Amino acid sequence: MVENFNHLYSLLQPSLFETLYMVFFSTLFSVILGLPLGVVLVISEKNHVWEHKMLNGVLGYIVNIMRSLPFIILIIAIFPLSRIIVGTAIGSTAAIVPLSIAATPFVARIVESSLKEVPWGIVEASLAMGATTKEIIFRVLIPEALPSLIMGLTLTIINLIGYSAMAGAIGGGGLGDLAIRYGYQRFQTDVLIWTIIVLIIIVQVIQSSGNKISKKLDKR
Repeated sequence: MVENFNHLYSLLQPSLFETLYMVFFSTLFSVILGLPLGVVLVISEKNHVWEHKMLNGVLGYIVNIMRSLPFIILIIAIFPLSRIIVGTAIGSTAAIVPLSIAATPFVARIVESSLKEVPWGIVEASLAMGATTKEIIFRVLIPEALPSLIMGLTLTIINLIGYSAMAGAIGGGGLGDLAIRYGYQRFQTDVLIWTIIVLIIIVQVIQSSGNKISKKLDKR
């Protein structure tokens, strides 16, 4: 029994680290790219603080197209880009590229939805006091939408955990790769079950943490 536990631990520990590594950096990069994109989608709308119909329409179409692509197809299509950026298309580092690209439009729509929840009266009052577009974005829209943005970020992280498991199917590493290689191909049911349990625990911890942080930031 001890030997079996040690064997499971030796398999799960590095795979768990790879999954957390992929999810952390893909979340970071998708937020860096998706946050400003979502902000622009909101402020460039008709009658908003930086109205630009053409830009809004183009960005909207791009985001919709990217969101319509199944992740398993996207990760294969981006193999050449992964090779250019990280020098390989295989492994957890290479998987960060398609994970980030896949999550960026998702983050953008979450940011857009969150910022639209901010009452227009608050924005209008800020404009009346002479606030600039930059001030409205960083002192009004984002602070007011922060609880909703945290919940959106939580949802993004959970989705990326699922995406990272799919990336394991084509050499991305992580818990998904472990479940396929040992749980499916080698019929080691115990490895498959423990992989699922670890993923469930991760998701529960992230969701609970996100809920608590969002609730704490909500001043309403």
